[in-house]
Amino acid sequence: MGTFSIWHWLIVLVVVMLVFGTKKISTIGSDLGKAVKGFKEGMKDEEEKPLAAASVPSRMPDKDMANVEAKVKSAG
Repeated sequence: MGTFSIWHWLIVLVVVMLVFGTKKISTIGSDLGKAVKGFKEGMKDEEEKPLAAASVPSRMPDKDMANVEAKVKSAG
């Protein structure tokens, strides 16, 4: 149960290439690259959102205000 040597990894690589083929592996690699790029852009957008929201001051109700609902009386 030791660590894998370089020969183990080379054998695994050859088996994977035989099973999937080089075209499929390159497609998987490009798809993975696009996914990582999309993730980074999404994280960048999320970091910019709170800054934009924080710049707009929000109106907080005063402590002395009461929370009241208006009701309409029916004529009946």
